[in-house]
Amino acid sequence: MTRTFFTADTHFGHASVIRMCGRPFATVDEMNREMIARWNAAVGPRDEIWHLGDFAYKMPVADARGIWDALNGRKSLIRGNHDKASVAEWGWESVHDLHEIAVDGRRVVLCHYPLAEWPAYFRDAIHLYGHVHGNRHVAGAVDVGVDCWDFRPVTLAEILARRTPPPIPPRQLEDWERAYIEQAKLEAERRALDEILGQRVDQSGGR
Repeated sequence: MTRTFFTADTHFGHASVIRMCGRPFATVDEMNREMIARWNAAVGPRDEIWHLGDFAYKMPVADARGIWDALNGRKSLIRGNHDKASVAEWGWESVHDLHEIAVDGRRVVLCHYPLAEWPAYFRDAIHLYGHVHGNRHVAGAVDVGVDCWDFRPVTLAEILARRTPPPIPPRQLEDWERAYIEQAKLEAERRALDEILGQRVDQSGGR
């Protein structure tokens, strides 16, 4: 059975990313070896994998290509800001800047950068991105960068388990639903106020 995986921001060869992102590796060689091992432990030769950009940085192109050759799977690239033009010529299944696919009947919008909204945003399409190394959360979307996923590719099932849905636009709410939400907000505020006043009384000894 062919499976589909996603990853981003591997930054193979980039020594400084260990310090900048707090990666648990002593050297860049250790980081490269461990990420190759974790990739190949998850991804089989016939599996599909989408890399959402920044494959390697500050290493010779020939060395980066050698790592690419060692990685399992039928690989596709969503270009990142650190992917040189020559990287697109390595034999990827496909190369894009922004792309949409379907996985298990779910629309998946792929981009290196986190988007504010994407096609079918309010119809449960999911957006996957990288670039920010876990430093920005977007409702309805998930960062698939290795810094967020123990330095390995992940499946859509794993991603969906972590995803928070996008907000429901006000225009899609019925009048009674909006009224219910407002009433719930008021009740929550009253409860919070009662708790605050109660704590003040306790702290003052009832005076």
